[in-house]
Amino acid sequence: MEEKRMITVADPTPLGLFGLAMVTLVAASQKLGLTDGVSLVIPWAIFLGASAQLYASIQDAKKNNMFGATAFGGYAFFWFSVAMTWMTKAGVFGEALASTADTKQLGIAFVGYLIFTLYMTIGALTTNKVLFLIFFFINFLFIGLSFSTLGILEGPMHQLAAYAEFIISLLSFYGSAALIINGQFGKTVLPMGAPIIAKA
Repeated sequence: MEEKRMITVADPTPLGLFGLAMVTLVAASQKLGLTDGVSLVIPWAIFLGASAQLYASIQDAKKNNMFGATAFGGYAFFWFSVAMTWMTKAGVFGEALASTADTKQLGIAFVGYLIFTLYMTIGALTTNKVLFLIFFFINFLFIGLSFSTLGILEGPMHQLAAYAEFIISLLSFYGSAALIINGQFGKTVLPMGAPIIAKA
């Protein structure tokens, strides 16, 4: 009888976190006024924010990691959607669509992602402190994006989103680096922190 070969799937989290780190770094630079426009944010949104995280989601699904698959997949499709939104507003899909764009619909979508992030943050309590902090600050990113896009306290909320996004980038770079370095050295060089709540 022919033996079944086991296929090992590597942990995709370092790549997913790197994708998140890169896109939030570039996007935060625009929100903080260090760079202008979103034309050159779009490629990073599509390939790092979206595609890298989608790949990580698929790999986590193969590992039966429901949390990782949902988190990476959810935010991957967020960045695909944001990139298409920017392209729509820029007239890539025609002036008719661009002229009828209602940015409040984007604000409503941000509220939906805030809800998603809130329950993912609760789930992150059982992972490690770095991942929990990433989700914690993603909540503030979506609070800022939701309010500013809906025209509520627009200036302060935009700033809240900008600084939260920059912190998310730094934490994601650290998380990606910790997983790679710890894995390669076979010991904890960069601590990720124990789960706040242990799984039952």
